Amino acid sequence: VSLGEAPQDKKYAGEPTRLEIGDDNVIREFCTFNTGTVQDRGVTTIGSHNWIMAYVHIAHDCVVGDRTIFANNASLAGHAEVGDWAILGGFTGVHQFCKIGAHVMTGISSVVFKDIPPFVMASGQPAAPHGLNSEGLKRRGFSAEALTALKRAYKTLYREGNTLAEAQAKLAPEGVKHAEVQQLLDFLARAERGIIR
Repeated sequence: VSLGEAPQDKKYAGEPTRLEIGDDNVIREFCTFNTGTVQDRGVTTIGSHNWIMAYVHIAHDCVVGDRTIFANNASLAGHAEVGDWAILGGFTGVHQFCKIGAHVMTGISSVVFKDIPPFVMASGQPAAPHGLNSEGLKRRGFSAEALTALKRAYKTLYREGNTLAEAQAKLAPEGVKHAEVQQLLDFLARAERGIIR
């Protein structure tokens, strides 16, 4: 593996930057994790308890949460973010500055050009939403009530023909009642590249 090598960024001029890796991660052979750049945070951050399979690339200034799984050859371009418990299928490619929410699952060879909201399954080239990651959420102990609220939220966001602003307005009351829906709303509020549709 190559951990903490200089970022693959033409603007990088040898400034002191860092790679920070948490505890109890499995990092398999031929992975490459780069340090940050002074144009961003100056640090690439990997959380704890992640399972990172062979040939994964995590570029400069990325932020990876805890308990994620990156299957073989998954790659993050610079400044990308991946939330806790996300699973990236093999050969998933994530464009720079994209955000992937907590509990997301991507299919093999997905190409991510826009943000993926939490709890969503996505696949394709470009990646598109394919339902809620219900099985993963059940395995992690989400209650039936939380799953029902998230299914309704997914329908509002993706199946009713709402604009993003309309969906956010309709979901706001649900966010007050359900922490998981509020987590979704918080993600949507900070989405900068637009979300997959």
